[in-house]
Amino acid sequence: MTDIRPRIEFERMPAAPRSEFAQEHLVRMRDGVRLATDVYLPDGDTTQGATVLVRLPYDKSGDYTFMPEIARYMTARGYRVVVQDVRGKFRSEGEALLFVNEAHDGYDTIEWIIQQSWSNGIVGMWGDSYYGFTQWAAVSTGHPALRAIVPRVTGTDLAQMPLPVPGVPTVDVQMGIMRVYPLIHFLGNDDVNWDMDWSRRPYSQTVEEFFAAVGQRSPSYDLMFPNPVILRRFPAGHPFDAPPVPVLMTIGWWDNCAPWQWADHEEIARRPGWANSEYLLIEAIDHENYRHADAPVAPEHDHAVDAEARARMMPRYLDPALEFFDIFLLGRGRPQDIPRVRWELAGGGADRWRTAESWPPPETRRTTLYPSAGMLSAQEQPESQWVSWVHDPDDPVPSAIPNAFAFLHSYPDERATADRADVLTFTAPAADAPLDLVGPVAFQATIASDGPEMDLFLRLLDVAPDGSAHLIARGQTTLLTATTPTQVTVNLGHTGYRLRAGHRLRLTVASSDAPEYVVAPGTGADRWSAVETVRNRQRLLLGGLDGAHLTLSVSTDS
Repeated sequence: MTDIRPRIEFERMPAAPRSEFAQEHLVRMRDGVRLATDVYLPDGDTTQGATVLVRLPYDKSGDYTFMPEIARYMTARGYRVVVQDVRGKFRSEGEALLFVNEAHDGYDTIEWIIQQSWSNGIVGMWGDSYYGFTQWAAVSTGHPALRAIVPRVTGTDLAQMPLPVPGVPTVDVQMGIMRVYPLIHFLGNDDVNWDMDWSRRPYSQTVEEFFAAVGQRSPSYDLMFPNPVILRRFPAGHPFDAPPVPVLMTIGWWDNCAPWQWADHEEIARRPGWANSEYLLIEAIDHENYRHADAPVAPEHDHAVDAEARARMMPRYLDPALEFFDIFLLGRGRPQDIPRVRWELAGGGADRWRTAESWPPPETRRTTLYPSAGMLSAQEQPESQWVSWVHDPDDPVPSAIPNAFAFLHSYPDERATADRADVLTFTAPAADAPLDLVGPVAFQATIASDGPEMDLFLRLLDVAPDGSAHLIARGQTTLLTATTPTQVTVNLGHTGYRLRAGHRLRLTVASSDAPEYVVAPGTGADRWSAVETVRNRQRLLLGGLDGAHLTLSVSTDS
């Protein structure tokens, strides 16, 4: 019998050559596993000094994170820099397993650092995404040598898969990219370049074919499916239960992982010790550090491929962290010299920086807009009516770009989405004057479906006079029992965005965003193993007391 299954194409990405500027060590953890660790020292400096530690799964010598260049930038400021492949990745020993070993491995690495002749016993940590998470894992252990951290575009619940909570009618939508992440980054020592085929169900079978092709399984994936295990990320206790350390939180307006970091900020605000230790740096960037001011990104401005662009990026990328470390690791300056909040107002022709004592800034007010008959207006509609659309799992609303982590690289024009029959579109009148949206954005509505569950995707867009539409903020949720009309609140995150005069706000409503989010099959079956699909009619209530409304935060200091 002829095998008609598509051939699985993949590419292994092994460790890059070691950096000529680093001395590599194999640092022994408490269970005997040795982690490959590069040490960068300031040129000609043989004295003891403070150390910046980075623990990451993306190859300490590789081009993707360009750690040798970052380390050289930091050592030029007098810091000792230690960069480590986490357990099971690239040159490190052990099993590649998401999240579960980072707390104790972080503690043991810090303990090794402070015993070295070049260390003065003071350590800070820096890094993006997963190597932001490893900072929080180390904090959870309470090591006294860890004096400050700079977690960027990350979160303590980073990549957490949604699980139902009794009595709560909604849950986060499953992110497809987080399902695939353990396959390409935590399969084994090497990374694997592979594109998931989302056109075939069940998705789980495609993954099994991938495992057969590469000849190994991902232990992290097997903990996720078919019987999900809640990973013990912080065996020593949650980071926010540990003694507070100064933290500079960098959040991106267009970062697809920002909801996890905003959740951390909200939890920190409830804990006085941590709240007094937190500083916010909110940038007009996406997860890959592309800037809104450069979007769409030309090749000469692309730090991923152009060395000169990367060199130009370094001060913006690293100086805020080094200024933070200068104060909290070296004692140069005072904590009050750093604004509690630095945030970037995007749009309006030129992105610009502002400061505040708190977030959102006190000079903001809440305003409400109501969708009705294709319009988005400040006028509340007294009479209620249901509007509907059909969710077709076999023809989902496509995601704006293939790589959500690098959203601003292409910063797509989304005007065509409004023409789809399965997307509701509500557009406001043109703004008479510039309007600064500063702070949280939320949507409240009553929704229902003739299917057992319902996904709701919302996108707030800036529509220019030429009709082009670009994303400002977005949010999504899954209603678990959708046959009964239920009021839901969807958090669209936070924004700092200037809507120019003559531009219009647009809200789109849909039930899919594929493949960034795993498409609901319409049957209520597990999305990853479902084979059958059914179309569902989705409903949204407009007008009346329980009708849909969008709440924005608007600056009064424009």
